[in-house]
Amino acid sequence: MLELIDGRDQGAPVHIARPTPAGRARDPAADVEAIVDDVRLRGDAAVLELTERFDHARLTPERLRVEPEVIAHAVNLVRPELIDALKSLDARLSRTCERQLPSGWMERSGSELVGELIRPYRRVGIYTPGGRGAYPSSVIMAAVPARVAGAGTVALCSPPDGRGEIAEAVLAACAVAGIDEVYRMGGAQAIAAFAYGTETVRPVEKIVGPGNIYVTLAKRQVRGWVGVDAEAGPTELVVIADGSADPQIVAADLVAQAEHGPLGTHVLITWEPEIAEAVMTHLELAVARHERTEDVENALIEGGRAVLVRDLAHAMDTANAFAPEHLQLMFAGALDALDGVRNAGAVFVGSSSPVPVGDYAGGTNHILPTGGSARWSSGLGTQDFVKRIYVSGVEPEALAQLAPHVDALAEAEGLPGHARAVRARLDSGKGLR
Repeated sequence: MLELIDGRDQGAPVHIARPTPAGRARDPAADVEAIVDDVRLRGDAAVLELTERFDHARLTPERLRVEPEVIAHAVNLVRPELIDALKSLDARLSRTCERQLPSGWMERSGSELVGELIRPYRRVGIYTPGGRGAYPSSVIMAAVPARVAGAGTVALCSPPDGRGEIAEAVLAACAVAGIDEVYRMGGAQAIAAFAYGTETVRPVEKIVGPGNIYVTLAKRQVRGWVGVDAEAGPTELVVIADGSADPQIVAADLVAQAEHGPLGTHVLITWEPEIAEAVMTHLELAVARHERTEDVENALIEGGRAVLVRDLAHAMDTANAFAPEHLQLMFAGALDALDGVRNAGAVFVGSSSPVPVGDYAGGTNHILPTGGSARWSSGLGTQDFVKRIYVSGVEPEALAQLAPHVDALAEAEGLPGHARAVRARLDSGKGLR
């Protein structure tokens, strides 16, 4: 069920291929471009028609936005245990986000002032997936950093069901997270509505949250008109384990990640062949017991890998080259090995730290970079909802000292007007005060 890759004789790192989608009868990028353009040109009418076509929900403009009382009432329609879990996740993630919050600063040195202003976005849009199920935890993950950052208005959209309703668990999470506006819309048409606005939906300044390939391509279409977060792809887990790890637990972790569906990558890296063999044995049993045996089995056949390496250093090099969404360290001295982690969305340290804790309770965000983008991007955080604005001010004394440097660089770049703008102030005796 796991493809065995013996990389012990290979140079570091071992290459791990990600699954690729099968050929499509149609080009999804062309479809998404048409949808985005339609919403941009026709607004509500396009959103409603596309919602009926793709979600089989017939709505009116008045029904696009969920009534505030419906959101508030949702907390009474789900199990109290779910509300407790959502509140706990909200509180834990809030503490993490408060530590992330950047601060503005100003520094005066003689007659020169330099600094930064921190300004939150005025309006943010959150996409929460539907389709395969309800994802209330994703509501908290996207909303809390925006709220802690001080975003003015946080709006959320999610695909409606055939009755035109959003899952009660998602609405309950919106109530817990303090979402300001909720819209019954999903897919590429929802991204376009948030980006360009419609008669009912006001445009936002940034769109965040995971979605399917159509949502991802729509974000790519509107990027540059609005801000977007990192493109979300299929889930990824790399487990580095030695003989101290329980193979039954490793197998359970791989199965848990495979629940997310096709095109995911589920990798065990070890320098002990016995562990790989034992994990594969337990994996067969765990998959057979699962409620969705066929789906999980197919996901593991498609994206499951067991990679044999020479030692821990070789394992870390291989994991860093893959840059996984989730990296799980299940070996002796895992905490000390954190210095060797360079590329990962989130790291889970020790055998008692499974990824689902990070997904639902641990206080870290589960909206994470995928597809190797952890090499240059990070999980969603408070910093994604603020802008840094540079501040510069110089008085005449400082301007006179800086003028020769401006002259030299302006001459080198063929921009004489730059130098004259400085000299004009010196000649007039006026500076910034």
